[in-house]
Amino acid sequence: MFQCRQTLNNLIDREVAEGRVGGASALILHKGKEVYFHACGDADREKSVPMQRDTIIRLFSMSKPITAAATMILAERGEIDLKDPISKYLPAFAGQTVWQDGELVPAQRENTLWDLLNMTSGITYPDMSHEVGMQMDRILRELIARRERGERVDTQEYMEHIAKVPLCFQPGKKWLYGLSADVLGAVIERVSDMSYGEFLRRELFEPLEMPDTGFFVPQEKKKRFAQIYTDGDKGLVPYVGSFLGEYYEEDVAFESGGAGLVSTLDDYSHFAEMLLHKGLYQGKRILGEKTVEFMTQNRLSDAQKVDYTWDGVLGCGYGCLMRVLTDQGGAMLNASIGEFGWDGWTGNYVTIDPKEDLIFIYFIQKAGAGMTPVVRKLRMAIYGGLEEL
Repeated sequence: MFQCRQTLNNLIDREVAEGRVGGASALILHKGKEVYFHACGDADREKSVPMQRDTIIRLFSMSKPITAAATMILAERGEIDLKDPISKYLPAFAGQTVWQDGELVPAQRENTLWDLLNMTSGITYPDMSHEVGMQMDRILRELIARRERGERVDTQEYMEHIAKVPLCFQPGKKWLYGLSADVLGAVIERVSDMSYGEFLRRELFEPLEMPDTGFFVPQEKKKRFAQIYTDGDKGLVPYVGSFLGEYYEEDVAFESGGAGLVSTLDDYSHFAEMLLHKGLYQGKRILGEKTVEFMTQNRLSDAQKVDYTWDGVLGCGYGCLMRVLTDQGGAMLNASIGEFGWDGWTGNYVTIDPKEDLIFIYFIQKAGAGMTPVVRKLRMAIYGGLEEL
């Protein structure tokens, strides 16, 4: 007989036992109740620190849904319009150029906040497979080197340099994963007249009871901070480096809206609960119900989805920095239509399913993991065993 909890335990434990990850943890909330928690392996093998419920992990791209929510807070208050050009808030983005057929041409229109929310801006991540990505790589390496020399290079200065890199295509033409959420974080700084981290603390982390979430790890919490691992010649080894300029000390200056936050299982579950309940958390209204409905719909046309082909987004649309399931057959998964969420570079993953009143969060810390194959198996088992859970 299929036993859901045992299946989940076995799948997660096997990831650690077979050396694919150093440690893993998972949490499931169903119909307002916690129905599953499991952790195994090490958060930091070298220091003999086990993976636990309160382990602090690097969210990487699971920071993006938080930035989308922060953006919509300002939109609800009338402080921004999603049709606004980026340059209204960050003048360096005026007059951008596009790398087209090996030459620079003017952008046919300015990028907007809406382009940023849907990753249709043409602003790339560092990527050595194409010219614009190589230019962005050089820019970020220079900025990281300056920070490592002791210079304070803040979010706004990052934007001054990012804006100089050509776009990969005309604004709105296609979907491209890139630094769009980081630009949104800088916009929020300008509009709110406070650091992005302070805005998030006041507007989201305090009301959502997320004390361990932020852009740095205080000294007194360092013992709970997980190590990232990567594959070495003889198994997993600690990952050393800065992937996108992330930096988790108290003097952090670049607060990356796309990849810079740290959190815990419980903290992130509170944010997910707010979205699941259409903006409401423990009786506190964070976002309007219609706003969350607006955030959790596909916004990509078929033409824009030409490069939206990752395994983790099969059968999904995209909007407000999150995937949203539109086709079970395309995804080859038994999840509900309308399920939404995102993942992160080190393998973190969240499912938020309004139809089933379900939240599933899976945390690991492995460089370059993205959505790991086991996540598909975990999701299939969870939906297959909802009655048991």
